[in-house]
Amino acid sequence: MLRRIDLRASDLTPDALVDVLPRATLDVEAAMAQVLPIIDDVRSRGGAALRDLAERFDGVRPEHLRVPAQALAEALDGLDPQVREALEMSIAHNRAGHAAQLPAERDTEILPGGHVRQRWVPVSRVGLYVPGGLAVYPSSVVMNVVAAQVAGVRSLAVASPPQRAFGGLPHPTILAACALLGVEEVYAVGGAQAVGMLAYGAAGQDGTADDAQLCAPVDVVTGPGNIFVAAAKRAVMGRVGIDAEAGTTEIAVLADAGADPRFVAADLISQAEHDPAAASVLVTDSVELADAVDAEIERQAAATRHAERVRTALSGPQSGTVLVADLAQGIAVCDAYGAEHLEIQTADAAAVAERIRNAGAIFVGPYSPVPLGDYLAGSNHVLPTGGTARFASGLSVMAFLKPVQVIEYDDAALRKVAGPLRALAVSEDLPAHADAVDVRLG
Repeated sequence: MLRRIDLRASDLTPDALVDVLPRATLDVEAAMAQVLPIIDDVRSRGGAALRDLAERFDGVRPEHLRVPAQALAEALDGLDPQVREALEMSIAHNRAGHAAQLPAERDTEILPGGHVRQRWVPVSRVGLYVPGGLAVYPSSVVMNVVAAQVAGVRSLAVASPPQRAFGGLPHPTILAACALLGVEEVYAVGGAQAVGMLAYGAAGQDGTADDAQLCAPVDVVTGPGNIFVAAAKRAVMGRVGIDAEAGTTEIAVLADAGADPRFVAADLISQAEHDPAAASVLVTDSVELADAVDAEIERQAAATRHAERVRTALSGPQSGTVLVADLAQGIAVCDAYGAEHLEIQTADAAAVAERIRNAGAIFVGPYSPVPLGDYLAGSNHVLPTGGTARFASGLSVMAFLKPVQVIEYDDAALRKVAGPLRALAVSEDLPAHADAVDVRLG
């Protein structure tokens, strides 16, 4: 049974709500102490450090840090046909969904002869991280790669942890997904060391055959991962761009008395399945629904494959049921929580969804469960966690695009603004700024 937080009689401000809602703890600062030496080691020793770190953290010393082309081809050849069909559908849906995100270039005439044009330029090279912990995530390959490809990025490198069960290569389904997407540069490198390799590059220093193919630095690093990946991304931010410091997955469900408790329970369990630290939160104004969801969780969790993991997640301090007085308070709670995934299972769910400000992605109505977004909806599943949806958004083509302003004024247009420009320049005690205009006007 989910623990309960009763806010029906409270009038807490949004700031105060943040302190009482369930939340997984993610102390990125504490992880930095462990991550910084790893990144420094990769910078100084390159391939030798990457192999040593793989042996230490992944229990295997990879023969190949860069995955051979033959291994990618063999992984695709051996892919289950049904999984291949599903991945191809996911790729197609995500290409359509991400193409709709592309911004249009605009030319604005500020005055006759004076133009500012807005260009959108893709970064040259990106590093995409795909985790490999308790589950296998070929879907994360799709989400990262498709967004970058649609944005127009020409050089992509994927990194995923080496697996002892597969001879030091990433999981074959990960490799097959890369092959389906035409990604040829794939590395058997995981964790903070992967982020360090992508940010700074790595030269080989231990004499193995693939050293000449080790990684060149990238411009942007994206992708989900554990707390050490998040800390590593924080450590390299500024050297490269990052998408976000993703934490453990979370779901919130805003539901009223009309919601189906079977659906709500199944959706809470679906995210608890990811990790014992995953967060599952129900927000409702109906005690009867909360009771029915608890009963459904007991029944469904007992039958699921990862029952122990699910029970640990649902009984942890990061999960719970929040009882609210009415829908308006429920919306306020959801905005204060800022869930990675927010489901709306209420009457007139579409209208309620429009009132939400803070969520990584919003799933509207009883037939839009979060797993749809994880795989096939056409949206991206790399989303802000830990309440960062207040100011951050999910992975999109925008993570790989730079807005560049192009300014072009002719002689007549420059003359029209010369006087006001001189007034501003002199007021800032920067007369040479005005002189740079005047010298052109004679």
